[in-house]
Amino acid sequence: QVRLVESGGGSVQAGGSLRLSCVASGYAYNSRSACLAWFRQAPGKEREGVASIDMTGITRYRDSVKGRFTISIDNAVNTLFLQMNSLKPEDTAMYYCAADLKSDYASLFYGQYNYWGQGTQVTVSA
Repeated sequence: QVRLVESGGGSVQAGGSLRLSCVASGYAYNSRSACLAWFRQAPGKEREGVASIDMTGITRYRDSVKGRFTISIDNAVNTLFLQMNSLKPEDTAMYYCAADLKSDYASLFYGQYNYWGQGTQVTVSA
């Protein structure tokens, strides 16, 4: 049974930073085929891909977070991270980590991923 648990959300002022974590159980992040990603969903909006990473280390970001957010993996502790700097009010959302254990290409399309965490709230005030 694969389980993903996010943490690290909170409330910050614009310009601040947060680091989200996603710990996996029942699965090892350094397995040969796996794609991992962070998504977010604001009230009344669709879920959108924020950043993704595959097991070769290739990363992808949505345009609005490029240069501000960094996705990374620490295989030793089976944890996925999202470092978020220079946060803006429009980054406010529930953030989810997701995993696809069969693919080699980590897209930002939510339909690719079949394992999801419960989410962690990020609130950025102006």
